[in-house]
Amino acid sequence: MSKVARVPAHAMRQAAGRATAALRVLANPDRLLLLCHLTQGEHCVSELEAALDIQQPTLSQQLGVLRAKGLVATRKKGKYVYYRVADQAALALLGTLYEVYCKKPAGRARR
Repeated sequence: MSKVARVPAHAMRQAAGRATAALRVLANPDRLLLLCHLTQGEHCVSELEAALDIQQPTLSQQLGVLRAKGLVATRKKGKYVYYRVADQAALALLGTLYEVYCKKPAGRARR
């Protein structure tokens, strides 16, 4: 077991609160798919809809939740709104999720 610095209980409780809030947002499959796709770059709603097969009303609702939580930011260009991941902690968490659940092990086919 690695050595971990002692963290006061009140600081751990605050960190646990932030972590559970982030995990609650990621617990929705559509939001998780959206964020995972946005780690690859900025996309507009029509691109997200086509790539992820999420219907526009659901897509707009979930993007609204992600915006409200500060996980995505937007940029408007003409009539299009482009979304990107805005939270570095969420980006790090998504990277870990990718490594654990999505990355193919070297030399082995996925089951």
